Amino acid sequence: MPFNDLTHPALGSYRSTVETPQDFDAFWDATLSEARAHSGTAVFRAVPSPLHLVEVFDVTFPGFGGHPIKGWLQLPRQRQGRLPLVVQYVGYGGGRGMAHEMLHYAVSGFAYFRMDTRGQGSGWSLGDTADPVGSAPQVPGVMTKGILDKHDYYYRRVFTDAVRAIDSLLVHEAVDPERLAVIGGSQGGGIALAVAGLDRRVQLAAPDVPFLCDFPRAVRIAARDPYGEIARFLAMHRDKVEQVFATLSYFDGVCFAARATAPALLSAGLMDTVCPPSTVYAAYNAYAGEKTIRDYEFNDHEGGGALHEMVRLEWLQQRL
Repeated sequence: MPFNDLTHPALGSYRSTVETPQDFDAFWDATLSEARAHSGTAVFRAVPSPLHLVEVFDVTFPGFGGHPIKGWLQLPRQRQGRLPLVVQYVGYGGGRGMAHEMLHYAVSGFAYFRMDTRGQGSGWSLGDTADPVGSAPQVPGVMTKGILDKHDYYYRRVFTDAVRAIDSLLVHEAVDPERLAVIGGSQGGGIALAVAGLDRRVQLAAPDVPFLCDFPRAVRIAARDPYGEIARFLAMHRDKVEQVFATLSYFDGVCFAARATAPALLSAGLMDTVCPPSTVYAAYNAYAGEKTIRDYEFNDHEGGGALHEMVRLEWLQQRL
């Protein structure tokens, strides 16, 4: 498979053309304040399971609009004191999965939470959270859901859910609120970047092959979906190009990265046809905090796979 995007040294100097809106911070401050004004608290329900070393909780917490959002919380059964918390956001089309999946964080001594993504979870893993908000006409998928208005856009709700998950988890008796990491791959990496830029409580961020970055370039060069959903929308709505990219600027990982100060570990597949490496580097190069990136030169969207899982786990253990 040939390289289909920039390579080094060009990646190291690449900068996105996306412009951060002047009211970006005010928009997100108002969005989060509105969400926090809704009543309701998280519910943690212990789940019977044959897992002898891990305790599992089915979590429901209030997200955007007070809507109920699901997730799994896993805790090591043998624990002393409060634990560092790792919050994971999942990739496009997936959901929180099943309670016994992704055990390596809990068995490594972390409190581990995997958030469901509203309206997804029927692609490659199971989900249990609806998105009760309607929208104007859209291309199948969620990338164009509400895309003509920043207040209606789908990821306004998802990013808010992601911050509200942290609000709910940091008050849990098993969690140390001073030791928080956010992680995720692809869409999950984009969500993790957004949370790192929105929430100063985040101590570490580890976005892998992050999606939702550098929309102006990604929509034009990505060889595979989901960015193609936006291109197909614009192929029909020819007069809406400027309006669509104006909306997307409020949700671009590059803009969030410029506001993030927590130490970060990113990764990129240099043959990635879903999230082209230049779009990942656009976020990395804009990132305001201490940062490291791992390249996987001959890999597509799988990035570092199991190898990078171990790199990330060791990085988290050293710092949390």
